[in-house]
Amino acid sequence: MSITTCNVHNENSHLKSVIVGIADSWGDIPTPEEAIDPKSREHILAGTYPIEENVKRELDGLVKVLENEGIIVYRPQNVDGLNQVFTRDVGVVITDKLVRTSMIDDRAPEWNGISPLFSRINSSDILTPPKGVRVEGGDVMPMDDEIWVGIGDAKDFDVFKTARTNEAAVVWLKEKFPNHTLRAFALSKSDTDPRLNALHLDCCLSPLGLGHAIFHPEGMKNEADREWIREYYAGKIIEVDSESMYHMHCNLFSISPATIISGEGFNRVNAQLREWGYRVIEIPMNETSKMEGLLRCVTLPILRS
Repeated sequence: MSITTCNVHNENSHLKSVIVGIADSWGDIPTPEEAIDPKSREHILAGTYPIEENVKRELDGLVKVLENEGIIVYRPQNVDGLNQVFTRDVGVVITDKLVRTSMIDDRAPEWNGISPLFSRINSSDILTPPKGVRVEGGDVMPMDDEIWVGIGDAKDFDVFKTARTNEAAVVWLKEKFPNHTLRAFALSKSDTDPRLNALHLDCCLSPLGLGHAIFHPEGMKNEADREWIREYYAGKIIEVDSESMYHMHCNLFSISPATIISGEGFNRVNAQLREWGYRVIEIPMNETSKMEGLLRCVTLPILRS
């Protein structure tokens, strides 16, 4: 089954098709030194790193929910020995273009798992970043006539493995999407403390379809950016602490303006969502979240109405 068309303008319109990650033969558990994020490192050291079977069960449960909602679900082609859980970072659809992202070297082969799905897409509609541009999909949010991007500042790339998207990506995206306003938000980074690390923008901010947001302000490095988000969502925002960010309470997935897939046990967040008028579908994702990603991370939207 191949993808024939891509079109996404925002985070919340009715979802028609999506790629969901897989957990098949991902290889050995990494060593602490090989970990590419602090939460994975923490679980490796504690002996609680997830096993494939449990993550596969969670991802398959998500697929069942999506298909029950009438959404077409694609899965990557398995690449033996490679973790292919987090498809969001491999690419991002903005309008009718697929941006092939430029990930850290350890993750670059993940493109090989999803590229066969795009064999019927015109090559001119697949945008590949030039050398020097670093970008992962978890940092890129299409917001209708704007594109929001989480970045690590220049010195972060000299220090942190968790710095994934650079300022050059913002410049390049502006060139490719001249009719959009680009907004960049510098993120807080740590390679050792997951409660101090916003791995991607979607780890600390979840824009919702009825004009609300879930936000962990300390995930953004600059107070000016925090205040801008607070003003943008004035009266329609719930702020969560570092413990909630750690458990991925900002990493939700909208399948329509008023329907959100959320984590089982996100009690405060889910109660607020329902009070705001959202339909909330709760699913268990605790094992997947041990790798510092959750519902937005495991999904790559292809078509929204």
